Amino acid sequence: MMKFFLTLITALFMQFGIAQNTSTTLYFIRHAEKVDNSLNPDLSEVGLKRAENWSKIFSAIRFDEIYSTNYKRTIETATPTAEKNKISIKIYDHKTIDIASFIKENSGKNVLLVGHSNTIPNLVNQIIGEKVYPDIEDTTFGNLYIVTISNTSVTHQLLKLP
Repeated sequence: MMKFFLTLITALFMQFGIAQNTSTTLYFIRHAEKVDNSLNPDLSEVGLKRAENWSKIFSAIRFDEIYSTNYKRTIETATPTAEKNKISIKIYDHKTIDIASFIKENSGKNVLLVGHSNTIPNLVNQIIGEKVYPDIEDTTFGNLYIVTISNTSVTHQLLKLP
């Protein structure tokens, strides 16, 4: 009986330890350059090249999920990375996304989110619990926000790529 009890306690501690070491990494980018300012434009040639470049930048990362808003420019930005990871793009609505549910659903995963100049910084700010990042300038397309959630610790950084 004592051996069973010790085995059970050891198993629980191991499981607890594994749960405690779960790390979630969220990558956020804005869509690439678009052809024009119409309501739902495609990416321009420069934007298509940038989308392909993102997939190269992310080549060492195995994404579990890739999310995009339901616009051509965001989906086209996410597509090369989704294809390299052999996963489907999930559509999200930045106006209705429940941050707590999103974090819980993606716990322990590597996740890419593609959005817009005025939505990506806001999502990052909500996740980190403070207003650190302003909206992205209209001419800026190389911002990469990385948020890592490990246990109760949340770290974040902004990389500015060309």
